Amino acid sequence: MSIEIERALLDPNAYPHGPETVEMAETHISWVFLAGDFVYKVKKPVDFGFLDFTDLAKRRRFCEEEVRLNRRLAPDLYLGVVGITRENGELRVEGTGDPIEYAVKMKRMPRERMMDRLLEQGKVDETTIRRICELLVDFYDMADTGGEIDRYGKIESIRFNTDENFMQTEEYVGVALSERRFDTIRAFANRFYEDTELFESRIRKNRIRDCHGDLHSGNICIPGEVIIYDCIEFNERFRYSDVTADIAFLSMDLDFRGRRDLSELFVHEFALKSGDLESLLLMDFYKCYRAYVRGKILCFAFDQAESGIERQARALETAKKYFALAESYTGEAPPPRVIVMFGLIATGKTTLAEALGARLGAPVISSDPVRKNLVGLAPSSRQFEAFGQGIYDRETTDALYRKMVQDAEKLLAQGQTVILDASFRDPAHRSLVMESAKRLGAETTFVLCECEEELIRRRLSERLSDPHAASDGRWEIYQQQKARFEQPSDILPGNLIRVDSGEDIQATVALLERLSS
Repeated sequence: MSIEIERALLDPNAYPHGPETVEMAETHISWVFLAGDFVYKVKKPVDFGFLDFTDLAKRRRFCEEEVRLNRRLAPDLYLGVVGITRENGELRVEGTGDPIEYAVKMKRMPRERMMDRLLEQGKVDETTIRRICELLVDFYDMADTGGEIDRYGKIESIRFNTDENFMQTEEYVGVALSERRFDTIRAFANRFYEDTELFESRIRKNRIRDCHGDLHSGNICIPGEVIIYDCIEFNERFRYSDVTADIAFLSMDLDFRGRRDLSELFVHEFALKSGDLESLLLMDFYKCYRAYVRGKILCFAFDQAESGIERQARALETAKKYFALAESYTGEAPPPRVIVMFGLIATGKTTLAEALGARLGAPVISSDPVRKNLVGLAPSSRQFEAFGQGIYDRETTDALYRKMVQDAEKLLAQGQTVILDASFRDPAHRSLVMESAKRLGAETTFVLCECEEELIRRRLSERLSDPHAASDGRWEIYQQQKARFEQPSDILPGNLIRVDSGEDIQATVALLERLSS
């Protein structure tokens, strides 16, 4: 039946309004068919323990629940539950006869106005955040509370959730997060449970509500008005919670996307507009919880071999970022660090950067591919320009360093250590890094790579004969760069390490790991 539904609902003729094309998106629990102006969501017949869609009656009930619950925040978006029937041997959406399946019918929203995409484009401002706050304050005021819902605000219920997270992620310790990080986050959560009065106060003040449960930027659309949709319908345990847990989800999401400014505005604006200043006492606890759950889910995705090696690798790397972010909320995490590998060409910067990055689990941002991407060239293309000319002119070089620092900031904002690999011969470019790190509360380590000129000449000669080398460096470029290289008198001695890249690389990397930790 599953394969039949997939195939049948990709046919435009299956729909009453005759869309020109139909696209399908898929999650682990639903098929989503984008058919012209409408969207149809069909629940998969799956049982994951926390949800059970295994029979038609259950799928119909949860479709109805999805519509009912989501109409609280998006009344015009959810059009209803429709049947999928069989007519003359063909499946029809909204057809006649007895339904063999059900779908939630929705209006289609413009993808380009989704909040996650707007954040990528820098198009979410303070006004938007305030509008979201106003909508949510009204929503929580009207949301159900008391009785069975209050039970989910008790320490026992909340602790069940966090203990479950730790139990389910123990096997990923040493893979997606270190033992130290795992222990730090678990100890942080457990300390909160010592404050029984704080959690009881939340119940007395009616702050435990029937919330959204999945409040992140991917579930918010801003075509004009703010539309928040796709709440959790399949399990009340994930929806009944302290309102702070909902707010913390979007705040954490903004942090992850490098917008701590909007995250802080959102949290404080909500606290003021709702009169719930007490929520600030629990915000880091719930942000840590939300980031940890994201990391856990991505670990599960990493285990799904059928998703392919590339997706598995991407899931693991993103999981690591979420776990790092979770730790950053504990107050116990070491501050993020930016390590700058700099020096003249062919002094071994990239080799050391990549080796140290592998050792620390830190991403490396190298100047060669970034520069060529900026000007629309393939990373492996060779451009033998004169010194300071073409793609190496001042304007392009300034843009290169700005882009490298911007990319680093996104990672630092997630609590990640990041390695920059470039010559940084100009103090103005080094200053960009130092100012950015100071603004984000990150520490800086500058590693000046040096070696004998005989080794540099040999390396440059080998690169010229290597068709896979991305560097455009040549001996004459080295000589001109050396003449213009400004010594790092602008860097505090405690933040500067000099290394001889002609020595044993593993010993050098081990030393750098100790000195930069």
